[in-house]
Amino acid sequence: FQPFEKEYFHHDGSRVPVMIGGAVFEGVGNEGVAFVLDLSRQKRAEEALQTAQTELAHASRVMTMGELTASIAHEVNQPLGAALNNASACVRWLAANNLEEARQSTSLVISNVRRANEIIAGIRALAKKAPTAKEPLDINEVIQEVLTITQHELQRHRILVRTQFANELPRVTADRIQLQQVILNLVVNAVQAMSAVSEGPRELQLTSQTIAGPDAEGPSESSVEMRSTKTAQVLVAIQDSGPGLDPERFHHLFDPFFSTKSQGLGIGLTISRSIIEAHGGQLWAKRNPAPGAVFEFTLPIPDPATMQ
Repeated sequence: FQPFEKEYFHHDGSRVPVMIGGAVFEGVGNEGVAFVLDLSRQKRAEEALQTAQTELAHASRVMTMGELTASIAHEVNQPLGAALNNASACVRWLAANNLEEARQSTSLVISNVRRANEIIAGIRALAKKAPTAKEPLDINEVIQEVLTITQHELQRHRILVRTQFANELPRVTADRIQLQQVILNLVVNAVQAMSAVSEGPRELQLTSQTIAGPDAEGPSESSVEMRSTKTAQVLVAIQDSGPGLDPERFHHLFDPFFSTKSQGLGIGLTISRSIIEAHGGQLWAKRNPAPGAVFEFTLPIPDPATMQ
């Protein structure tokens, strides 16, 4: 019979994961063999590997956010500055006994503070360690959240952002923070690539769509490890107008500790790919016919019956 996993208990109450299997000898009829394999060591190794991957992903996330300190400070200061201005206006309206204008100013203060709180909460969620929590997500919302965090950085480097999001995109089952990390890493990489371009427009294009499977049938000279699939997917593409990808280094982009940056550790793309693959998707790079690079990833669209 087909091997299967099961848990039993020791006398002391501790759990023992095992694999049970068996087979009947051909031509004998009533004789066979069975086995019970203790999986304790294997399970401990899997847990240790998962813990190490989580720690590494968190370190990469914190490093990326460290590169965006000025942008994050700007995003927090904007609503706080607006709240201060509206609070000052409220004081003036109260002094003039204009209660209606004072009430409106107070409402704006509350709105500004809530906005600042949302930004801080999002940043804290990215920075803290937390167990994976998958939920139905609108990938367009996740992309927009990352663009909010990086807005000042994009403006500082004079980068024009173009978005083309599919309407009524099916939700995917994913961890919001981990998806934010993937998109944030790809956007930051694009910003850094375009900051080295002194001439020509700097454009970042982000698109989303539903596809039956990747457009190509497999790896090619212009893509890195892109596999065909017939499963319905959500496809996200991030394209920049930077100097493009070095042909000699192209097929090493996702290698651990490979980096084209002097200060980079070379783990961002590796971790991003592992996150996407853990969600049942794929992440790959493509050479852009025009200047720049394209990174794309897919996430499977779950059966609606499984999302109830």
